[in-house]
Amino acid sequence: MSATPPSVPEPCCSEEEIVALVHRFYARVRRDPDLGPMFERHVDDWDAHLAQLVDFWSTMLLGTRRFSGAPMPRHMALPGLTAARFERWLALFGETTAELGNPALKAEADARAAQIADRFWQRYRIEGHDALHGGGATR
Repeated sequence: MSATPPSVPEPCCSEEEIVALVHRFYARVRRDPDLGPMFERHVDDWDAHLAQLVDFWSTMLLGTRRFSGAPMPRHMALPGLTAARFERWLALFGETTAELGNPALKAEADARAAQIADRFWQRYRIEGHDALHGGGATR
């Protein structure tokens, strides 16, 4: 009697869609009057940063395991993060995933982005950064 191998779920997107998502989203972020200046102050090499973000989202959405790193400590060091900035980041992300026209990608990427934003904001507040920098409101 042969065992049937477990079915592998269909990927929600292609690698090309991840590249488009990352590049379109961060182009939008860089143009945003609130988020753009903050990112510009902290990202020295956009090409390298975008490549790292493509690897991150490829790992998140396709399970490629190309990303290795610890983004949490670097983000915790950023001054001035607020609940409103996280909400804006998520809104821009959702606009970008909607434009790509792939409902499976939108559902999975938006859910992951919301989890990531929530985790970052919770830790930021737990560590007291919001009080130090006037981050105030909760998410």
